[in-house]
Amino acid sequence: MEQQNKSSQLPPSDWNQYMPGISADCVIFGYHDKELKILILEYKQSGVFALPGGFIRKDEALDDAAKRVLEERTGLTRIYLNQFHTFGNLERDDPKPMKTVLEKNDMPVSDHHFLLQRFISVGYLALVDFKKVEPKPDLFSDSCLWYDANNLPGLMLDHQQIVQTALKYLRSNINNHVIGQNLLDETFTMGELQKLHETILDEKLHRTGFHRKMMLSKSLERLGKKKTGKAHRSPFLYRFKQKV
Repeated sequence: MEQQNKSSQLPPSDWNQYMPGISADCVIFGYHDKELKILILEYKQSGVFALPGGFIRKDEALDDAAKRVLEERTGLTRIYLNQFHTFGNLERDDPKPMKTVLEKNDMPVSDHHFLLQRFISVGYLALVDFKKVEPKPDLFSDSCLWYDANNLPGLMLDHQQIVQTALKYLRSNINNHVIGQNLLDETFTMGELQKLHETILDEKLHRTGFHRKMMLSKSLERLGKKKTGKAHRSPFLYRFKQKV
C-alpha cells in the first residue's frame, strides 16, 4: 500500500473557523480482491488509528463538510454518500487520544484546546471505486491506507462501533443496487455480484437461489458472454439498469 501526498489543510490557528463540538466521521468502503476494504488514518508518531473525519466550518452545511472530507482523503468527487447514525456516547469525552497526537506533533496543548473537547460525531457511509482512490493523509497523519474490514487495527474512541454500525447498515441495505453500482465494475458476472454480497454479509449464499433473486429484482441487464477463450464455459456479463 503506497502512501500518497498530503492534502492542504487549514492551519491550527484557524480552529475558530469550525463549529465547536461536532464532527463528521466517514466509513469509506471499497472492494478489491474479493475483500471489503475500509480507509483508516494513522496519526503521526502516536500509534493512534482513526476513521477519516473532519470538522464543520461555520459557513458550511454538514453534508458539504462530509463531501469535502471525502474528496480530501480520496481525491474523488461525486461519491455515493449516506448519513447513517449520530454518535454521542459519553466515552467520546476522552481527551487522551487527541492529546497524545498533539504532543507527538509538538503542538501546544491546553485543557481547553479545540481538539480536546467532547464531540458529537455524525457518521457517513461512502462507497467508492477502489481503483480510482488516491488515499491522502490529513494534517496530523502519517498514512491513510486501505485495511480489510475484518482485520482493522485498534481504533480510537468509539470508531470501532462506528464501523460496526456502518457494516450493519450496509448489510441491511444489501439489496439496494447502489451498493453493487458503486463497488463493482460497470459490467460483472453473476458470480462476481454474488461474491460481493457474500463478502458484505459474511456468509455463503446458494448460487441458484441468488441468481433467481437477482433476476426477479429486475435491476440487472444481461449482456453478452465474458471473453475467456472458452466459449462454452463463458459466463454472461451483467450491468445495473439504472445508475445512481
